[in-house]
Amino acid sequence: MQAHPVVSRDEWLIQRRALLAREKEAIHLRDAINAERQALPWVKVDTEYVFASPEGRKTLGELFDGRSQLMIYHFMFGPDWDAGCPGCSFFSDHVSGMLPHLNHHDVTFVAVSRAPMDKIAAYKKRMGWQFPWVSSFGTTFNHDYRVSFSQDELASGSVDYNYTATPREQAHDELPGMSAFYKDADGNVFHTYSTYARGLEDMVGALLLLDRAPLGRNETGPMSWVRRHDEYEDAPKTHGCCAT
Repeated sequence: MQAHPVVSRDEWLIQRRALLAREKEAIHLRDAINAERQALPWVKVDTEYVFASPEGRKTLGELFDGRSQLMIYHFMFGPDWDAGCPGCSFFSDHVSGMLPHLNHHDVTFVAVSRAPMDKIAAYKKRMGWQFPWVSSFGTTFNHDYRVSFSQDELASGSVDYNYTATPREQAHDELPGMSAFYKDADGNVFHTYSTYARGLEDMVGALLLLDRAPLGRNETGPMSWVRRHDEYEDAPKTHGCCAT
């Protein structure tokens, strides 16, 4: 653990106010980036994607569920996997509380995976989630939005992920992401935005809270401590100089 000097309250306030100035810079930069994001051009979606859902087959347009905006979380869960990705599960634990707010702001949230619906339904029940989750199995959707990769692509040494050539050792046949879509009054669907990898972190409240905790994320690698919420050990943990 990093050693921290212990100072008086007055000395602490001097440094805290200096940090506040930097935090305000970051907030203003975030506002500017958000404006640039909203100003991006759109791409019309011409492919007729059809997904399996608990209610039957649904097109991409039908996933909007009567709203004009659709946020799709690309959940890592391959067709031959027995369970969903722990990191994607961590992200998904944050979704349920957002749903009523998103839905009443003209936004639909849907998770999409290549796993078949029976596996998705079983895992969703295990995790206790309520958000919509559909299967893209048998479609090119995941490949087109650069979150699923064939063995040939992986064997080439790198894959086109997060808008760059990602080395094979950092890649997988399934990777996470978030894509945004808009549907106009005529039913035309447009792809407006996608983000991948650490671009998803700002949507995970636990990470942002930990960034403000005394020990931060306290990890040996990105999210090295994260488990599915039913896989944590119940025994109390001790840390630092009190560890045994």
